[in-house]
Amino acid sequence: MKQNGTLLNTQSIENFDIEEIGDEHLFSSIETPMRPDAFALEDEVKIELIEKHFRHIMEIMGLDLTDDSLKGTPKRVAKMYIKEVFSGLDPKNKPSVALFENKYKYNQMLVEKDISVFSNCEHHFVPIYGKAHIAYISSGKVIGLSKLNRIVEYFSKRPQVQERLTVQIANELKQALQTDDIAVVVDAKHMCVQSRGVRDAGSSTVTAYYGGKFEEEATKKEFLTYLGM
Repeated sequence: MKQNGTLLNTQSIENFDIEEIGDEHLFSSIETPMRPDAFALEDEVKIELIEKHFRHIMEIMGLDLTDDSLKGTPKRVAKMYIKEVFSGLDPKNKPSVALFENKYKYNQMLVEKDISVFSNCEHHFVPIYGKAHIAYISSGKVIGLSKLNRIVEYFSKRPQVQERLTVQIANELKQALQTDDIAVVVDAKHMCVQSRGVRDAGSSTVTAYYGGKFEEEATKKEFLTYLGM
């Protein structure tokens, strides 16, 4: 399937149950799956409810929550989920983007390398970590460099599949920069591969998006040369 300038290999998961999916690396849509009432509750209420449920999970596993080391864990996990590692689910945390005139008339690609990626696999809720590399060719406007990092951070801070993360970053950059000339490469390690299942600590996953001029072989090659790929 061709989607927004990049070739995606997808298949419907509607007819699979969770056991049939197993470790298959699937994602169901470009948008993060959210319920219509996702923001009906205030953050503090969500934290209170998650704390309660996580306490129950720990008790089911047989942990002694009267221990000084464990008794604060349910609240810490709840706050971490809402305020930190999954804060990218809430649109109010989306970074504001201001564009500036390209006064220097710079018309070559701009590359931002080695942007840290910290996300979580939506299949097992364990970390995905690595680097994102972004390039764009100005259409007459430029963006502050830190905003590129902020965009990556925002879409990373939610349960993710790496393919979706890559396309979400690219789509946001296209909209923000008002150009199709966007390239995104994400190179990441998945703890669901490293710490369970096959337990392969050496492999990483690379996903890429090329739009506009970056679909041309020469431009793509130049970008990958900067990345040492």
